[in-house]
Amino acid sequence: MTGCISKGRRHTLQPVIGGLLVLAGGVVSALAFPRIGPGWLILPGVTLFLAGLRTTGSRALGLAYGALYGLTFFAGVIWWLSELGLIAVIPLVIVEAAYFAVYGWWLARYNERPATWFGLAVGGWAVMELIRYRFPFNGFEWGAAGYGLSDQAWARDLAPLYGTTGVTVMVILVAAALVTLTRRPGNWWLVAPVPLLVLASWLPWFQPEEHPLSGQRVAIIQGSTPCPFEHCPPDERLRTFQQHLELTRTIEPGSVFLVVWSEGSTGSSNADPVQNPEIGEAIAAEARRIGAWLLVGSDRPLNETHWVNANVLFDPEGEIVGEYRKQHPVPFGEYIPFRPLFEWIPDLDQVPRDMIPGDGPVVFDLGHDVHLGSVISFEGGFSRYMREQVDAGANLLAVLTNEGSYGTTPGSDQFIGMTRMRAAELGLDVIHAAVTGKSTIIDAGGGMGEETGLGTQEILYGVVAGRPEASIYATTGDLLMNVLALIGLVTWWQARKPLVVSALEIDEEE
Repeated sequence: MTGCISKGRRHTLQPVIGGLLVLAGGVVSALAFPRIGPGWLILPGVTLFLAGLRTTGSRALGLAYGALYGLTFFAGVIWWLSELGLIAVIPLVIVEAAYFAVYGWWLARYNERPATWFGLAVGGWAVMELIRYRFPFNGFEWGAAGYGLSDQAWARDLAPLYGTTGVTVMVILVAAALVTLTRRPGNWWLVAPVPLLVLASWLPWFQPEEHPLSGQRVAIIQGSTPCPFEHCPPDERLRTFQQHLELTRTIEPGSVFLVVWSEGSTGSSNADPVQNPEIGEAIAAEARRIGAWLLVGSDRPLNETHWVNANVLFDPEGEIVGEYRKQHPVPFGEYIPFRPLFEWIPDLDQVPRDMIPGDGPVVFDLGHDVHLGSVISFEGGFSRYMREQVDAGANLLAVLTNEGSYGTTPGSDQFIGMTRMRAAELGLDVIHAAVTGKSTIIDAGGGMGEETGLGTQEILYGVVAGRPEASIYATTGDLLMNVLALIGLVTWWQARKPLVVSALEIDEEE
């Protein structure tokens, strides 16, 4: 009788215990990201979440647990978007949390079959991430477990072979194995793939070339704005351009090979170097005086309803040699999807024009074995856009960003963490230039050089190099995540069929 009461009491408390584990998992996972860290907290965070999911066989409860984790985690990671208003953060948190809610609902059905649960926990997560990175509105990679590990050298060492996506699913693989081992200690073989994957990354032919072709001195101009972290019309962009120009005028002739201004350093209707000859000539004069290539960020209106966001390159003779146009506009920030459906939301009046996306990568041959590819802000948070530049021949990368809307929040630190993983996974140096966010130069292993402050006016000097070849990941892409996603789908298909459950599949508590 006592045993029955204890068992009944345990089942009564199980949803509460599971919920607490999931809640703790969401909090700990969020703490892994800048500015708190350390990044390895992502592993116990995900483990707690999966342990909570493992306590229930109810799909409804699995749905609730997944939603709880997603809401807690994303609210804790991207709360800084509230600087733009709650309309910017609440819908995004809900959409991202919905993925984890579906994941929890789907996985809960298989909690009584340990081996099947393990395969689905890992493979299902991979499927979820692959979809999340692309849908809706071209997706959102922020919050992937691999990015939380950007401060961990061992994780960056894995990235040249597996990419950030591969590091992400390796975290899930370890977490799912730990949860399974707590129920079935004899299934130690579940963790065997992890050391094998790590050992493979140490093999010399999987390591990117360590020796650069040629080192070149570059300067990042962080000119800030006349009123950092605020908007001060009507001449804010013109004054922002002037601040960048004045800093550039302090660079000694012949002292640098490349000068980089950030996104939003020129542009608008009165400070665009393409449409305003006076602005263009002022920048061209500095390129000629210094004898350097000069890359500037410029957004320009095309008409009353559309605009473009571009990186414009001047050669050392002061001629504009081309531009790269941003391919991935920020939904509800740089364009309004299905605009007529959202006309009732007053805050969206702040986006009067829709950005026209660019057609693809653009690589600039700067000589001295340097082929520069660049992306703009939000695009730096996606593996695919910088891989496109590498596929097109880039051996040096630049991320031009603004981040003026996020104040002194962790947004800039989190984004730098993402570009650190970008550098590590591609095996290339990355120039990270911001107007008011932090700027830095990241080497091909993801190591950071000096870093500017927030909202400051500074020139950051450093040495970068074109690399003789990019990483294995640059060629293979998200191979590991795709393989595990396929395994997950096959496991799910097999689990749908009636079968005789083996001893391995019988839960020890039944």
